[in-house]
Amino acid sequence: MNNFENKSIIFFDGVCNLCNASVNFVIKHDKKAQFLFVSFQSDAAKEILLHFNLKNLNADTLILIEKNSVYDKSTAALKIAKHLDGVFKTLYVFLIVPKIFRDIIYVFIAKNRYRWFGKKESCIIPSKNQKKI
Repeated sequence: MNNFENKSIIFFDGVCNLCNASVNFVIKHDKKAQFLFVSFQSDAAKEILLHFNLKNLNADTLILIEKNSVYDKSTAALKIAKHLDGVFKTLYVFLIVPKIFRDIIYVFIAKNRYRWFGKKESCIIPSKNQKKI
């Protein structure tokens, strides 16, 4: 796990169109290149999640590992936003809203993401610039 020092890892659903668009958005606005990306469907995800003792996770849960701490759902999204360029970092202020309320919205979107945005037959193949794990 040492090769991930000073990097945060984002776990996402590799067949979800919304998730893939979100990854592309983060890549575009991550000027410091501090995020690594791994789809839940990959062998790398299984290995890393096992290392952090995270089992039986659903692909509908965004996971962020940052400085050996694990964040999920809305907290992960807001912590990611904090590191982006532009006005997106201001979204971090929503951490003051209790997690239970933020996650109600998160879960609603997650449960409907395939219906609203569609899904791919298989995971995307990252470009050479995107492939980090």
